[in-house]
Amino acid sequence: MRLARRTPLAAAVIAAALLTGCSSGAHPSAPASPAPASPASTASNASPATSASPQLSSASASAAQAAGSPAAMPVAPGAGALPQTRALPSIQSVAFRNAMQDLWLAVTTGNPDLALPAFFPLAAYQQVKAIADPAADWHNRLWHDFALDVGAAHAVVDPADRVARIIVPTADAAWIDPGACYNSIGYWHVPGVRVVYTQHGQQRSFGVASLISWRGVWYVVHFGAVTRSTVTGIVDQPAAGPGVPGPPGGC
Repeated sequence: MRLARRTPLAAAVIAAALLTGCSSGAHPSAPASPAPASPASTASNASPATSASPQLSSASASAAQAAGSPAAMPVAPGAGALPQTRALPSIQSVAFRNAMQDLWLAVTTGNPDLALPAFFPLAAYQQVKAIADPAADWHNRLWHDFALDVGAAHAVVDPADRVARIIVPTADAAWIDPGACYNSIGYWHVPGVRVVYTQHGQQRSFGVASLISWRGVWYVVHFGAVTRSTVTGIVDQPAAGPGVPGPPGGC
């Protein structure tokens, strides 16, 4: 659903993110609500200049892979239970780096649970949505579709593939006002993020359909597609090369 009231940003951002792939794993069922822990910090509201995120360390991922037990990185534990802020997420943050690492780990293993810290929190979704049962919608639509999309992306990558960078088109980011898309609380939204990776020496990419914010942190809310006509996993615009970020719009 497109919006009438939007607050556009000025700059596009390219985030360098060097991650490691992991071995293939099983595809579990959707998880229960994560338990609240410590609150997350917020990011600056200033529009970012074009820049690169901190380089990701492969040490913990390599150690986990060697041990046969890949583990997700924390993003913002417990933040979903706290009130929303208007803080604009930064791709320079540890939270963003960890979220993208967890997403890539889920794709290379085929295990969507490993991306749970990177996925929009259930507790936050229950605050955002002005619908009868947001928890059921989160489990049965958002998370279910995400798990299908992780499986579809897993089928097109190799465990040894490496991420080169994450392209976030922040010129298309907008604050979504309450009242749009059945929302009772506003948030930042950015569509058409690109995950650029190297496969057998060749650059390839796929999209992340939508990121939205909670307390100054970007989370994946739609991976392969915002909507779908059939219940199946979708890879968002796979391409040779970096592909094209966007288009703008949505909520």
